[in-house]
Amino acid sequence: MTTVPVEGGPTSGPTVLRMLLGAQLRRLREGAGVSRETAGWEIRSSESKISRMELGRVGFKERDVADLLTLYGVTVPDERAALLKLARDANSPGWWHRYGDVLPGWFQSYLGLEAAAALIRTYEVQFVPGLLQTPAYARAVVLLGHHDAPPAEVDRRVRLRMERQGLLRRSDPPQLWAVLDEAVLRRPVGGAAVMREQVDALIEATAAPHVRLQIVPFDAGGHAAAGGAFSILRFGDQDLPDIVYIEQLTSAVYLDKRDDLDHYATAMERLCGEAAPPERTRELLARIRDELYPA
Repeated sequence: MTTVPVEGGPTSGPTVLRMLLGAQLRRLREGAGVSRETAGWEIRSSESKISRMELGRVGFKERDVADLLTLYGVTVPDERAALLKLARDANSPGWWHRYGDVLPGWFQSYLGLEAAAALIRTYEVQFVPGLLQTPAYARAVVLLGHHDAPPAEVDRRVRLRMERQGLLRRSDPPQLWAVLDEAVLRRPVGGAAVMREQVDALIEATAAPHVRLQIVPFDAGGHAAAGGAFSILRFGDQDLPDIVYIEQLTSAVYLDKRDDLDHYATAMERLCGEAAPPERTRELLARIRDELYPA
């Protein structure tokens, strides 16, 4: 068996480490011919707990992992040590942990996935994607949902969003492919000056080799993703499935079943076909900027 690297750092948040460890435990269990029920009994738990562990949706107790490795016949010291270290690392908080006072748990899970993704494809109908927002635009968006929050809290929420954007400045950044409905650009969030600065930032972002931006113009009519915004995350490790993320007002939905993935992947492909091609994005952005937000 080949174990995955377990080094920490900005590319390996606890969420994805749990997923990687869970995937390896599932392979080991299946290879040993052990049922989830038997594995659950071994760690004084249930079949459903084993299922959640293998999906990376719960934390890992090192004792449980050690007992499962013994049950699965993993006796090579180095192999056991690597997996047990992975279990310890998977329980370490991500960089966003210090923002726990302003960050709901359901979004912390997304940040872990986003930090580990190799490809992020997103469709937005209302706001510029968080990874591409300017500080002023981000502040205006934060105030829409938290208009009664104290200034210090608003500042922390904006700083969180700016720190999150650091993954695009890494030496190994993910590929970001964003498709924006034209309404995103025509909605004057924060006012004309904020929007002009934001559109200029989007124009600048198109020059980055790891960013692809497309606009779905109004004259395209109806389109494949009329149901709303969503993101698809793809990871560099073949053991990790793609994940569809759909954010709601007070929660989020994470989809990883094949039928759901296929449905959203098809919708994204159709969106990209219906949107103006990437080589026209700078032109469209400049035209909307000069039309709506002149200097």
